[in-house]
Amino acid sequence: MRTQRINVIIFSIYIIILCTLLHSCNNAQEAQLVKYSGKVFGSTFSISYYDTENRNFQKEIDSLFGVFNQVFSTYDSTSMISRINQNQTVELNDWFKEIVKVSDSIYQLTNGAFDPTVGPLVNAWGFGKTEAINMNKNQVDSILKFVGFNKIQIKGNTLIKTDDRLMLDFNAIAPGYCSDIVASFLESKGITSYLVEIGGEIASKGKKPDKSLWIVGIEKPTQDANDSQSVMQALNVSDKALATSGNYRKYIEKDGKRLSHEIDPQTGYPEENNLLSVTVVTDKCILADAYATAFMVMGLEKAFEYAEKDKTIEAFFIYTDAKNMVQTKYTKGFETMIKD
Repeated sequence: MRTQRINVIIFSIYIIILCTLLHSCNNAQEAQLVKYSGKVFGSTFSISYYDTENRNFQKEIDSLFGVFNQVFSTYDSTSMISRINQNQTVELNDWFKEIVKVSDSIYQLTNGAFDPTVGPLVNAWGFGKTEAINMNKNQVDSILKFVGFNKIQIKGNTLIKTDDRLMLDFNAIAPGYCSDIVASFLESKGITSYLVEIGGEIASKGKKPDKSLWIVGIEKPTQDANDSQSVMQALNVSDKALATSGNYRKYIEKDGKRLSHEIDPQTGYPEENNLLSVTVVTDKCILADAYATAFMVMGLEKAFEYAEKDKTIEAFFIYTDAKNMVQTKYTKGFETMIKD
């Protein structure tokens, strides 16, 4: 009888273990897709994730957006970056110090192709908040005197500028950074499968419950800024961040020429090359965002060479050839993400 009792106990334990496993499997299968989208930072955002508890983090994410805006918005005169641009003494928070650190790194690595102090030139050419001025060599040269990320440094919790006229603008890196911040928030809540997109900059994690990857699309360049959007290439992504920069939707016409909003910080003039857009894939969206901007300034040949050498990034380039036909070129590792 004792042997039988032990067998019954062991069998009961097996049943408990089996039920636990089945319950866990059912929970995994019952993960619900939660989606949240809207407008932010003058653009749009879309957040999707799977959660077994079907939680909605809209309130918390909206709060993150609000705080982020108070730090990096150049349209809010009371934001941290605006007060710095007004030459006020401001105590920097960790987000600001981190974006300066990353920006300085990419500035150095790309020989100044990425430069968040280029804002005065962007405004002067008519791509910013102010009306364009009649740009000539003298105007460009005068503005270049207070452009250059090497003209700032952080001492303690304070940013020091060598020229009070220098202005900071992180719009070419902030959306990617915000995507990373939202992604980190979701992970802190135990979310292991998500796709965060802010202003076109994407952070992804994990797979869907059916084991499929997240699918994103690279926009097809348009002839006119108001043309409708269409997908040129679909990608499978997981545990990667990607950002795209292009010059076909934001430009001005001057003397019969189309001038790109990508300003070369070295020359002070809108960049003229055959690149239409570049998509960069790497581990962090803040890096992908910065590199995408830098590569547009560098041009196809230099950017492709850089991307091929740096094994931490992959890139997809859309450009026009000598016959003005649209072509594509991408790094070897990028091919594995292309969706058939």
